[in-house]
Amino acid sequence: MTDSATDMANDRTAGDAPSVVTPAQRAAELGYAAGWRLVRAVPEPVARWAFATGADLAARRGGPGVRRLRSNLARVRPDAGPDELDALTAAGLRSYARYWREAFRLPGMDHEALVRRPVVHGQEHLDAALATGRGAVVALTHSGNWDMAGLWLVAHSGRFTTVAERLRPESLYERFVAYRESLGMEILPMTGGDSPVRGLVRALREGRVVCLVADRDLSAHGVPVTFFGGRATMPPGPAALAASTGATLLPVGLWFTEDPGDGSGEGWGFRIHPPVPVPDRSAVPAATQAVADRFAADIAEHPADWHMLQRVWRD
Repeated sequence: MTDSATDMANDRTAGDAPSVVTPAQRAAELGYAAGWRLVRAVPEPVARWAFATGADLAARRGGPGVRRLRSNLARVRPDAGPDELDALTAAGLRSYARYWREAFRLPGMDHEALVRRPVVHGQEHLDAALATGRGAVVALTHSGNWDMAGLWLVAHSGRFTTVAERLRPESLYERFVAYRESLGMEILPMTGGDSPVRGLVRALREGRVVCLVADRDLSAHGVPVTFFGGRATMPPGPAALAASTGATLLPVGLWFTEDPGDGSGEGWGFRIHPPVPVPDRSAVPAATQAVADRFAADIAEHPADWHMLQRVWRD
């Protein structure tokens, strides 16, 4: 699954043409490498404090990504005053920092124990989709911890297939692929090789799950949707795949939960929505709007856990 952090290091070049790695990209690669090595080595309370402190510092300093997050959250909560919006933005940055803390620590954690902890609503929709033998297209937002959702999904229904954007330098991309493959995912590159569509269709025809993060359009060919009352575009891929293969299209919402006080630690919530009908390709625009509506409902309920630091709306 692609995510908003990798967007910042992303270079969506076509084909396999060589490219120059900038000092900033090399620094990003070294930073992620250090994170995967060092964050796992410190005690959990220290890691929580460090990432929360870093998030609070980022909130105070501002910056383009922070301003964009605040602007996006203002669309979600148009009733919020300036102080409330500042507090929501700070909470969003803490949530985003929690995602990265968990991502760096996840490879060394007890996966068997972890997959028993999420609270999953609507699992019956996924089970019914897989029972058809035609697979399921799961459409996600940049919310909560999508890697943890992937870990749960692998434990529940086996290996699934997703797409990753290519990053600069190539070694950073390879680190992300190795990380997510270690969690049981099949990763297809978005660019720099064969089209990922063939691999996605193959997975669905095998009756498996395809996961696509679908709340932001990275192309010039997105489907226009109304999203929190504004004009945006979202990728047609999830609905188009469902239409062409007969797979079930399932929007999914993700969020974090706090320590309930019973010693179980932080947790995760997942909501698998009822299927969105896509009888044929002519239904793709309506289905994409229906997915956007499901996304909006989940984001409105858990706005701080929507990690969207890039532009979404076109108006």
